[in-house]
Amino acid sequence: MIQFQNVITCIDAHTVGEPLRIVTSGFPPIPGNTILEKRAYVVEHLDHLRKLLMLEPRGHSGMYGCILTKPVTEDGDFGVLFTHNEGLSTMCGHGIIGVSKVALETGMVVPQDGPNVLRIDSPAGRVTSTSLCEGGRVKRVSFLNVPSFVHLEGLRVPVEGIGEVTADVVYGGAFYVFLDAAQLGLDVVPEQVEALVRRGMEIKHKVMEMRSIEHPLEKGLHGIYGTILTTPPQDRGDRLVSRNICVFADAEVDRSPCGTGTSARVAQLFARGVLRKDQILENHSIIDTVFQGRVAEETVVAGRPAVIPEISGTAHIMGFNQIVLDPEDPLPEGFRILGS
Repeated sequence: MIQFQNVITCIDAHTVGEPLRIVTSGFPPIPGNTILEKRAYVVEHLDHLRKLLMLEPRGHSGMYGCILTKPVTEDGDFGVLFTHNEGLSTMCGHGIIGVSKVALETGMVVPQDGPNVLRIDSPAGRVTSTSLCEGGRVKRVSFLNVPSFVHLEGLRVPVEGIGEVTADVVYGGAFYVFLDAAQLGLDVVPEQVEALVRRGMEIKHKVMEMRSIEHPLEKGLHGIYGTILTTPPQDRGDRLVSRNICVFADAEVDRSPCGTGTSARVAQLFARGVLRKDQILENHSIIDTVFQGRVAEETVVAGRPAVIPEISGTAHIMGFNQIVLDPEDPLPEGFRILGS
């Protein structure tokens, strides 16, 4: 009988369309006193397993993942490391919603009717999720994110064939470049996704060339994760309605509205005076699925105004997998085809 080189057990879920492959067993022990240290260990020593799970033929260019770890805080329920087609991220909102759903509905954490609080250790810090459960089912998940703030405002970015556009760099667990898609002559619709991705990556790389982006308190949090192209928010009284596409990692497109991106959008619009503290941001994705965001609390990060955003959404379990590696498989780390 064949002896597989690796046997990795996963649960596949999606959060309003964005996939999440959650590793529950099969990874070697991941040392580290903090989640950032564990993240660094995986990057250096276990990246071949990240590629195995994320890339074709076992994954795809839009795959996203989550590796569960032991908590690194006394009151933490578990830790998380988030993976994608390029490497590991520092935080992931859709991942928090998805892993909360899976942890409760599969009995990793026994659910109770009503609110269920999970304390999750992420590379960006403590994230607290609250899942509303009924009869063992999770109906909706919200989470309090890390302090989010505008890092750079009104940055002038040269774009080929257009000239300069105006962008903000905002932190919501990761750093994003924000600008209105109309500045590029584009709209946030599926029919224009190729142009949106191309411009999003161009702007990401241009900003990284122009500026060194680093969190003021945590040196391990640095660099631009993605570009978020938006539509102008529409004021509907109790809520603002907006639409965006998040282009991140290596030209990956978030099918959800992006949880950390929505956190950053809340911080940006609140700083501009556009989003009131009593309003909800109804943030739509490129496929028209929705996250809701709001300002839960005002705070300060290294002397600059910041907010604690609360983001909410839904997730669903899709499958239970055992992903194996045949020792004779010629593609142990998978592959990517440019543009796929």
